[in-house]
Amino acid sequence: MTIRLCATDDIPEGEVRQFAVDDGRTLAVYRLDGDYFATDDLCTHGDASLSEGEIEDGKILCPYHMGSFDIRTGEACAAPCSIAIRTYKLAVDGDDVLLLD
Repeated sequence: MTIRLCATDDIPEGEVRQFAVDDGRTLAVYRLDGDYFATDDLCTHGDASLSEGEIEDGKILCPYHMGSFDIRTGEACAAPCSIAIRTYKLAVDGDDVLLLD
């Protein structure tokens, strides 16, 4: 199944935005070096929205405790985060960012 998340222009280069999927999931969608990535929006360490965090060197910094995750792989990179976040496959079709589910 393919789900349209947003338009390519909805996410400026080097930034992250939050998008809700009809099935109840909330995703953080990132644009890095012209590519798009998606992860769960909820930090695995605490009840924090990663889309409110800062991007630094390909990582998203949790806004609560400054732990971080690799945006491309979901790997936990800095304490106190130790459990990876789920990543999702995306595709771009014209001006649409699509979730490949």
